[in-house]
Amino acid sequence: MTDFKKLPKSRLRKMALAGDRILECYRLLGKNDANVVGEVLKGHGEFFEWDHYPPGDVYDHETHAQYYYHAHPTEGRAEKYGPEHGHFHTFLRPKGMPKSVKPAKVADYEKPEGDNDELTHFVGIAMDRAGFPIRLFTTNRWVTGETWYKAKSVVSMLDRFDMDLALQSLPVNIWVTAMLQLFRPDIETLLKARDKTVSDWKAGHPDENVYEDRGLEITSIQDISVEKQIKGVQRALKAA
Repeated sequence: MTDFKKLPKSRLRKMALAGDRILECYRLLGKNDANVVGEVLKGHGEFFEWDHYPPGDVYDHETHAQYYYHAHPTEGRAEKYGPEHGHFHTFLRPKGMPKSVKPAKVADYEKPEGDNDELTHFVGIAMDRAGFPIRLFTTNRWVTGETWYKAKSVVSMLDRFDMDLALQSLPVNIWVTAMLQLFRPDIETLLKARDKTVSDWKAGHPDENVYEDRGLEITSIQDISVEKQIKGVQRALKAA
């Protein structure tokens, strides 16, 4: 969990602003008895496991941020990772990345044909059945088909995730962007833990391609509470 006392005041202020935006999204959606998950599924008919919602994902052509929502079959997953309705996956494509950032030098690296295809995955945001976030997690490469970047590089891109669109849902776009800011320190920790998990797995399975090993899916995971995070930020700002 976040040690708020170690964070600079500038970061705490950004987190506080993100918390305010999240609560405002909840307020606006609540006026229509709606929630974040309901908004992203709205108008797309029956909810099917594995399908991306909205179809084709949400992609900002200016910032090159991207996300989608989906769910896996529940068999065995709830016991292993905890119950959820589904989760968001968040990405950034190369045209939105710092020019200095390069993919990690992994043995099976192949440059894709498209100049904007080497996307990175930040974090998954697991949601409960009431439409609220309960967990953050990172994944192995095969899970999302991302290009692998070292944690240090991915962390350097976090502030570039900005879903500045009215489509598909303005409140959801604001919410997703704000979630990555409110929990930014936690996401940094999760990404570093991701790299260690992959390194440890590789050492224990030397004959396998660790990035494609179906035995390793979730590489780090953490339960979260928006309310507790906001309170922690507020206390730290008062003490600063």
